[in-house]
Amino acid sequence: MIDHLSISVRDLARSTSFYEAVLATIGLNKLVEREGTAGFGKKYPEFWLNHRPQLAPTAEDSGLHIALRTKGKESVDQFFQAAIQAGARSDGEPGFRPEYHDNYYAAFIRDLDGNRIEVVTFVTDAD
Repeated sequence: MIDHLSISVRDLARSTSFYEAVLATIGLNKLVEREGTAGFGKKYPEFWLNHRPQLAPTAEDSGLHIALRTKGKESVDQFFQAAIQAGARSDGEPGFRPEYHDNYYAAFIRDLDGNRIEVVTFVTDAD
């Protein structure tokens, strides 16, 4: 089981602002900020940003892919819209992905550094 993860970013202040807006849509808030890092989560930091100013943008074919689970289609849609408004690129608009599972609803973005971030939920009849 994964406890937490971190990604590298070139501009920590800019990326922290980006992720504050975007992660709030799925219930994650900035919990820690100190020199060179910021951590987001619900009760403890689960998603970290690490400042790497010399970092080249993440290559499209790097294989880096982080998927965050959320509750419901609405939060997937909100995450995607917030990310696009904050400067991310779409890497797959919100929608069902039957090639993965009939109930798989997800959206994909490339953040300010090119990291591929997915938000996913599994839709039930109650949704």
